[in-house]
Amino acid sequence: MKTRVLTGLAIAAAATVALSGCVQSANASNAADTSGGTTNLTVFISGDTNVQDLWDKSLIPAFEKVHPKIHVSTSIDLHGEHDAQTQANLATAVKAGKSVAYDLVDAGFVSTAGKAGLLSTVSDSTIPNLKNVPEATKQQGGDSAIPYRASSVLLAYDSKKVTDPPKTLDDLLAWIKANPGQFAYNSPSSGGSGGSFVATVLAKYLTPAEQETMQTTYDKSLESKWDKGFAALKDLGPSTYQKGVYPNGNDQVVQLLGSGQIAMAPVWSDQFITSQKTGVIPKTVKAIQITDPSFTGSASFLGIPKTEPKAKKAAAEKLADFVLSAKGQQLVASAVSGYPVIPLDSLPESVAAQFADANPSQLRLGFQSDFAADMNAAWDAKVPQ
Repeated sequence: MKTRVLTGLAIAAAATVALSGCVQSANASNAADTSGGTTNLTVFISGDTNVQDLWDKSLIPAFEKVHPKIHVSTSIDLHGEHDAQTQANLATAVKAGKSVAYDLVDAGFVSTAGKAGLLSTVSDSTIPNLKNVPEATKQQGGDSAIPYRASSVLLAYDSKKVTDPPKTLDDLLAWIKANPGQFAYNSPSSGGSGGSFVATVLAKYLTPAEQETMQTTYDKSLESKWDKGFAALKDLGPSTYQKGVYPNGNDQVVQLLGSGQIAMAPVWSDQFITSQKTGVIPKTVKAIQITDPSFTGSASFLGIPKTEPKAKKAAAEKLADFVLSAKGQQLVASAVSGYPVIPLDSLPESVAAQFADANPSQLRLGFQSDFAADMNAAWDAKVPQ
C-alpha cells in the first residue's frame, strides 16, 4: 500500500515571489517614509488566504478610512512554507542594521523572532489598546509580540453519522481504528489543524514537564521522546482517509467534511465557524474539544521588525493599535471568527455571545516553533508509507 499526500493548486511561484519581497534589505519604499504625504506599509502574512482576506477586505479598508494618509498592502507566504528562510533573512538584516521590505508581521514565528531580538519591543505607551489584552495572553508571545486574535483546534464531526463523539484523545484514536476511512488530518507542514493533531498525539507520551519545555524552549535532544507518538501515528495511517491520504492544508480537510467524504477531523475553531456561516460545511457538523490532552490553541501575534524606520514604525504601531480596538476586534471576529483578545464587554453583544466560552489565556500551547519545524520534518519522514 502506498500512502499519498493530496496536493493543492501550484503556488510555489507565488510563494517565492512573496518571499523575495520579504527578505529584501532597505529599498526605495522603505527608505522613503512618505510619498506625497502618504506613508506606505506592508503587512507580511505567513498563513492561509483567509488571513490575507481579513487584512485586504476588512482591517485595511477600515484602518485607511480612519488614517487616510497611511496606505497598507499585504504580501503572503502561503502556509508559511518558507518560515525558516524568512526568519534567517530577517536575522541577517537586523544584524546588518538594515530594514526589510515589510513593516508588520502576521506569522506563527513572531514570538520566536521576538525572543531572538529580531522585533521591536512593544508597550501600551505606543500601542494604547495593548493595555486591554490579558497579561497571560501577552506573556505567551513575549515583549515583542502583539496578540490580536486567538483560536484553538477542535474535533469536528458529522452528527448524522456520529451520535456519541470521542471525548478524550484515547477515545478518538479508538474511534478512528473502529471507523476506517472516516477520519482525516492534513499533513502538519501544510496547516495547523493537522499539526495540532500530530502534536497532541506526541504529547500523549510526554510528561507535563517535557511538554512545558517543548512549548517554551528548544532542546533537540528531547525529540527522542517523540518515537512512541510517531509509531502510533504510523500505525494509525491505514485507518485514516483512503487508507492514508493526508490532505494538503486546512481547507481540504474542511471540504472533505462538507462533502460528506469523512465523518470526523481536527479543524481550527475560527475556520469551522466561518465555514458554517458560508455553507461550506452544514449545520449538522458539530465541534467539541477533546481532553487528555486537548488539542492546541493560542493567540496569533503581530510583530514589528527591529530595524523598522522611525516614521514607519509609528505608522505600524497605529495599525496594530487599530486592530486591538473594539472596531478592529469586531472585524476579526466577523471575518475569520477569531477569538477576541480584548474584554468581551467592550464588543457588541452578538460578538460577545459567540465567544462567551473562549478564553485565549487558557489555551493549551503547541510546540515552540523550532520543535514544530522538526516535528513536521519528522512526520514527513516517519509517517506516510
